[in-house]
Amino acid sequence: MSSVTIRPSTDADLEAITAIYGWNVLNGLGTFEEVPPDEAEMARRRAAFLAKGLPYLVAEQDGVVVGYAYAGPFRLRAAYRYTVEDSVYVGPDAVGKGVGKALLSALIEACEAMGLRQMCAVIGDSGNAASIGLHAALGFEKQGVFPAMGYKFGRWVDLVWMQRALNGGGGAPPDAPGMTLSGV
Repeated sequence: MSSVTIRPSTDADLEAITAIYGWNVLNGLGTFEEVPPDEAEMARRRAAFLAKGLPYLVAEQDGVVVGYAYAGPFRLRAAYRYTVEDSVYVGPDAVGKGVGKALLSALIEACEAMGLRQMCAVIGDSGNAASIGLHAALGFEKQGVFPAMGYKFGRWVDLVWMQRALNGGGGAPPDAPGMTLSGV
């Protein structure tokens, strides 16, 4: 696999983002969505995260978008404004080739630059060794498993919660304003 470039997403990436997410909806447990949203819905979702100043990145290889990642608000109450949840999706031809690690590493870096203090991952399927391993390799620690939280592909699926401190985590009060949660 040739070199992968991580960059902020643009409107021109929406077709590829929609296709990658659609494949993940239909073939994986990384999302509990069962019907792939159309490009207009994906554009709306992306715009909502960008409006909060949150990073929405793509991985590009040889001019083709092969994956994407973004940080979203963990919860909508104001006290959570220093905590984000990561989402990483890779296209079928890029699975297992380091694209997810490159995306998540860049996402962590972008969130730390914003002054955020915690990042969590809510991973579908306790058997999802690839995602659990990726997060562990980048400093996330497993905080718990919520059994049988979703029903997809004819079976009950667990959620694995992982967490990584950013900028010292909860060791001191935050020194940045955090994200803006208005307009949610």
